[in-house]
Amino acid sequence: MSDFDYQQIDDTLHSRIRLAIVAALVTVDQADFNFLKEMVKTTDGNLSTHLRKLEDAGYVYSRKRFIDRKPQTTYKITEKGRRSLEEYVNTLEKFLSPGSPGKK
Repeated sequence: MSDFDYQQIDDTLHSRIRLAIVAALVTVDQADFNFLKEMVKTTDGNLSTHLRKLEDAGYVYSRKRFIDRKPQTTYKITEKGRRSLEEYVNTLEKFLSPGSPGKK
């Protein structure tokens, strides 16, 4: 397998919105839906869709509860999500390193 194998890139993280969500979550202990919506600058529906994909992959954990009779969902990055982000960044760095194919 070549070091420049683009198929090594994690398809789950290789989305601007999902990458932004994970990047935001890695900087905080936990975040609620509205915080992520503000950070990522996207619509409720779009954010929900991408959060679901991250949850299904095991990269994000959600906790639903009620505060003063209002629903609140908070999200945390999982250890798997942290490792996957680190591997994603390492893969991109490998592609961009001076010795990689395509670099002169």
